[in-house]
Amino acid sequence: MTTSVNVLILGYGEMGQAMEYLLKDRHPLDIWEKFPRNNFASANLEESAPAADVALFCLPVNPHREVVQHIAPLLKKTCLCVSIAKGLDETGKTAAQIFAENLPAHQPYALLYGPMISEEIRAGRYAFGQLGCHDVAAFHVMQNCFRNTRLYIDHTFDITGISWSVIVKNVYAMAFGMADELKLGDNVRGFLAVAALQELNLIVCTMNGQSGSPYHLAGLGDLITTATSESSHHHELGRRLAREETDDISGEGPHTLKMINQHQLFDTRKYPLFQLINSIVQQPRDVRLKFDDYLKDSYRR
Repeated sequence: MTTSVNVLILGYGEMGQAMEYLLKDRHPLDIWEKFPRNNFASANLEESAPAADVALFCLPVNPHREVVQHIAPLLKKTCLCVSIAKGLDETGKTAAQIFAENLPAHQPYALLYGPMISEEIRAGRYAFGQLGCHDVAAFHVMQNCFRNTRLYIDHTFDITGISWSVIVKNVYAMAFGMADELKLGDNVRGFLAVAALQELNLIVCTMNGQSGSPYHLAGLGDLITTATSESSHHHELGRRLAREETDDISGEGPHTLKMINQHQLFDTRKYPLFQLINSIVQQPRDVRLKFDDYLKDSYRR
């Protein structure tokens, strides 16, 4: 049996609309959009935030800090804040870090990551996510929210692990688009999957996540979805980079690279595939040669 909860959706982009599709017939919804379009009537935060049982952040990570600081004094102590943002803000912080730094100590929060393409959700197809949270009670709240929908979720305590898995996989996803554009074949795609996951696991451990976290929905599941879907933005970015195009190469993956380099979040020299992608994003020339050199060097190490 589903218990009704008041849900505040923050952001009415593609994922905000996907969450609306899943929840609108099951729970009372308020939807807030900072820049409403097409006569969309945005909720008033001063009225909606105090009533919310769940605040669902369907926003890029950059506005998280501003929105959290705005609504934190308005929320009831039991309101669960959940983010689906898969990037780093301009200070190099994850959504989880922004929550931890800007919410009161008592405020529960969680991260929801996995293969959840918004177009497929809105078409009534299946989707899957990992909910990272400190308290299993928060998982039960979200399980109740999505009961009898086609979004299935499981639980992990490893917030750091799933955060870095889902953020860095956007970088690796671009390599698959590059390889497909260069027509390197299915064997190379299989090799890239193994290489990406091995590096991803090492990066997660470096960032104090748990070994093995990337082999679940937020890592492997989301990587396969993002890296192999022809409709994926990051797959298309990889294709464009392989064609040595430089206009408007933007998105969570390139921004993640920029933040990792700018803030020196970890030593990228330890991860050859990551370095390859980084070098191509910064200087998309001789892409086939760079790929050939990487593949040859992989078995000389």
